[in-house]
Amino acid sequence: MNLLRTLRRVVTATLLVVPALPAITQAAGLLTPANSNLPELVIRSHHVNVTIEDGYATTSVEQVFHNPNGQALDAIYSFPVPAKAAVGEFTYWINGQPITAEVVEKQKARQIYEEEKKAGRETALVEKDGFKTFDISVASVQPNSDVRIKLVYLQPAHVDTGVGRYVYPLEDGGVDEQKLAFWTRNETVQEAFSFNVTLRNSYPIDGLHIPNQPSAQIHQPAPDTWQASIANGTTNPASQVEEGAQPKVTPSATAAQLNKDIVLYWRHSDGLPGSLDVVAYRKDTQSPGTFMLTLTPGDDLAPLTQQGRDWVFVLDVSGSMSGKYGTLIDGVRQGLQKLPANDRFKIVLFNNRAQDFSGGFLPATPEAITPLLNRLEQYQPDKGTNLYAGLEKGLKGLNTDRATALVLVTDGVANVGVTEKKAFLKLLEHTDLRLFTFIMGNSANRPLLEGMTKVSQGFALSVSNADDVMGQIMLAANKMSYQALRDIDLRINGGRVTDLTPESIGSLYHGQQLIVMGHYRKAEEIEVVLSGKVGSETRSYSTRIQLPETSELNPELERLWAYAAIENLQDKIDYLGGDADTEDAITDIAKTYGLVTDYTSMIVVRDERFKELGIDRDNKQRVEREQQARAEREQKAVRNHRADSAQPMFANQRSTLNAAPSGGSGGAGSIGPWLLLAILVVLIIQARSARKD
Repeated sequence: MNLLRTLRRVVTATLLVVPALPAITQAAGLLTPANSNLPELVIRSHHVNVTIEDGYATTSVEQVFHNPNGQALDAIYSFPVPAKAAVGEFTYWINGQPITAEVVEKQKARQIYEEEKKAGRETALVEKDGFKTFDISVASVQPNSDVRIKLVYLQPAHVDTGVGRYVYPLEDGGVDEQKLAFWTRNETVQEAFSFNVTLRNSYPIDGLHIPNQPSAQIHQPAPDTWQASIANGTTNPASQVEEGAQPKVTPSATAAQLNKDIVLYWRHSDGLPGSLDVVAYRKDTQSPGTFMLTLTPGDDLAPLTQQGRDWVFVLDVSGSMSGKYGTLIDGVRQGLQKLPANDRFKIVLFNNRAQDFSGGFLPATPEAITPLLNRLEQYQPDKGTNLYAGLEKGLKGLNTDRATALVLVTDGVANVGVTEKKAFLKLLEHTDLRLFTFIMGNSANRPLLEGMTKVSQGFALSVSNADDVMGQIMLAANKMSYQALRDIDLRINGGRVTDLTPESIGSLYHGQQLIVMGHYRKAEEIEVVLSGKVGSETRSYSTRIQLPETSELNPELERLWAYAAIENLQDKIDYLGGDADTEDAITDIAKTYGLVTDYTSMIVVRDERFKELGIDRDNKQRVEREQQARAEREQKAVRNHRADSAQPMFANQRSTLNAAPSGGSGGAGSIGPWLLLAILVVLIIQARSARKD
């Protein structure tokens, strides 16, 4: 591969914007069949408590539903699937007593639920609707009575270029028209809403930020602890609610709406070292241990410079784009007008089929841009979404001697033509392209979009309406301006380490962390070696660390490992096709570690019914162990998990957004056409937010 081709592989980019449907956008809430005479249930209270520590976030959601009507009604509560969320705890109160759910095969769980409901017994069910939603069903809420439920999920807490981000997803992207046509949704919390988060970290934090939440209260009760709270009543700011207790919130006259995501940012102080952090769980010396390695490389990737690039716009003109098409064209026009004259551009449109609207590449000059954009303004979006055809046509005719950026604007839900994930992966696998992804909207097909990104060794950034959007764009543009560490290999020598996830890493971009999980059988000193290529140069980083004999404060690591292992297996199904053995393996892991997946659900029945149905209370025991560990961690000082202090794995300090490259295309604040084209994302998001408000 010649130098120009190598350079092209390094800087080729795709900005994948995933907007939702403004006309039918829904949010988390109680579902009622449309066109029915059934009255609605109401959400009396909704309380969220989040703790971010030890490299992962624990989110506890507790709700009370109320039936104000004179007949018994079933409750179905639906909310978007959070990114990388491992749902392992569901509690339903029966006669005032909390009952912990158990995990069984999905079909069996649904059968038990229907039989219990028919028999008039209390029962509840948690199911996963693919990549879209978690649906909680509660049978027969009695007239003028309440139902209380709690759901707890876990997810890794990534830090990117010194900035951490947590999203509590409430907005449904609205891309499933059939489902939205069937259900109406009550998203109003009538009495009390609260959102409390506690961040505990041994690395110094400069501050917390919650965009678009002017009433948020933020304070720092200790040097290593930050807290934030939002409530529609009066409450002790950011008070951490005890397990199972009701938050002390005075009901407000103003109802809360579950229709906007809540996004939390935290920023690490400058000058922190690159590091390897280790959190482990091992209940005794006879059991295998579970570990989570977080590698934060030092800033040793050089800035890139490019001249004479090609820009390919692949634009979704299906019916779902009608409400935002004008904004889309304005964004494309502004982006094109900022390109230097030696750049070229091409525009591809797709709905049911794809067309090369520009007739190939054109020079980025006013004489070429203005008439083409005037014609594009007259186009009327309609029909379906043949994402594959649009992407395929956009990838044709690329010049291997020029750096290329591909800007794909779509909701990411293919419903015409080729729709199988495997086909998209194979298309990109044989293309000399890096795919950089903005995932917009909670109902976007995240598995497809992230899979496309992974196979092309690109990166993905999620964007919410509630985000600090310019901050997210700065993160993306920062990566596009630097070299990347590619073809990564991670080796761990010693400890009898097995079951590493992810199995394939791909690339690390400027400022990114790498989180790897696995099992170990022997508590000893191990060697960790990370290697990869920067251009034609091979780089290697290594250190030696000690694995603990026992460590009992983080039992949640077992669920997080199980979720990552299931993702690996699902990737194989998506790429190679499904088979009974792989599906059985996913089911077995999910049942062993208590997870809701595409193949398993959580079921609650009365305690005596579990025994009668032959369902062991394994998840109840796991939940009790996790609750006890969380209570113990809360009473202990914040722990420092850095494991390579004696033998640093990385020589340089961590990268931050304040660190501008010397020359080239600029740093986070000055990045030339990358940032100018990313304004397209801002325009779409701002227009959507304005229409909602």
